[in-house]
Amino acid sequence: MAFPRKLLNDGEDVVAELRPHWWVFVKPVATVVLLFVLAVVAQIAVDNRVLTFVLAGAGLVALVWTGLRYMRWSTTVFVITTDRLILRHGVMAKHGKEIPLERLNDITVSQSFFERLLRAGDVLLESGGERGQEVVSNIPRPFEVQNVIYAEIERAQARTADRMAGRRELSIPEQIEKLDELRQKGTLSQAEFDAKKAQLLDRL
Repeated sequence: MAFPRKLLNDGEDVVAELRPHWWVFVKPVATVVLLFVLAVVAQIAVDNRVLTFVLAGAGLVALVWTGLRYMRWSTTVFVITTDRLILRHGVMAKHGKEIPLERLNDITVSQSFFERLLRAGDVLLESGGERGQEVVSNIPRPFEVQNVIYAEIERAQARTADRMAGRRELSIPEQIEKLDELRQKGTLSQAEFDAKKAQLLDRL
């Protein structure tokens, strides 16, 4: 299930939407296959019905385990947007966390040797707040994800700097120039203009 776009803020876009690595299915699927193979062997080679039923029953349990693992996988999502990181998971009860990009202090990737072969790993997010650390496990291509997050942080910082520059307070000569434009348009009278100008000049 894709992340609902209606939950995005105005002007916010999804950069990446990730689910856990397929490695999470290996254990339950391998268990199902192994148990059913053993059940067939027990029926054909050993001819033991009790053992066959026990193994087949265990295989069905493992099949349910696989189904539950898939449900958990399909409802777990890690979203990188232009403004924040969003983590959501839960089959019945939903849990979520959002981290604004400007609050991220550090991003650390950890991989075992086997995870390096699979191109999977864990991403540790450090941010300000009471619970300053969040681990996102079994992420595919974690180093690429790390680079994407850093790139979005830089873009967010650039946008913030642009907004701050746009809100820069006008200098006194610039304010007098604006007042003069209002005087020429008739919005301010000459007397009002002179009074405002005198107030500004007194601040120099």
